[in-house]
Amino acid sequence: MADLENPDVMPKLIAFLSSLLQRAVESNDLNRRLQPQQISVFHGLTRPTISIQSYLERIFKYANCSPSCFVVAYVYLDRFAQRQAALPINSFSVHRLLITSVMVAAKFMDDMYYNNAYYAKVGGISTTEMKFLEVDFLFGLGFRLNVTPTTFHAYCSYLQREMILQQPPVIVAEHSLNLGRSLKAHLCFNEDEPSSHQKQQLAI
Repeated sequence: MADLENPDVMPKLIAFLSSLLQRAVESNDLNRRLQPQQISVFHGLTRPTISIQSYLERIFKYANCSPSCFVVAYVYLDRFAQRQAALPINSFSVHRLLITSVMVAAKFMDDMYYNNAYYAKVGGISTTEMKFLEVDFLFGLGFRLNVTPTTFHAYCSYLQREMILQQPPVIVAEHSLNLGRSLKAHLCFNEDEPSSHQKQQLAI
């Protein structure tokens, strides 16, 4: 993104990410009725009453992590969804995945960050649950936490382009059951370093 430190950028980014995730959640909730999906520690017994956007705004307000963490957290969610096809992001899991991905991104990216108990309080869950979520998320990612500058800027460019258009893409295409597959179609790669052909596609 052109300037993540610009105070006007983050509210727009959060709104856009919320819209993007909401579309994926709604589609995956519908697919959940048609075929069984695996249940994990990220699934709550009930749907949280707080909206995705309000939850992201709460995390941004209290987590005090760098703006870049939200982009990296988005990368992590994409990777997680690609690797865990049986665990599509739905209304029962999206909030726990969000707080976990931001926490892991902050620990990996920022020089200063809070402990698990603090992030648990921000996320509205117990400290014990936060610890379990972190471990399961790391294994779900295959511990692939590094985000190269090439990957970071590619995701930023994608988000910036879509935000400028003000037309959030339809995230989950027909027959697609998770966020990762559809994002892969838009981003044209799912590894840290895209090939030269993929770089050309990203430049379009």
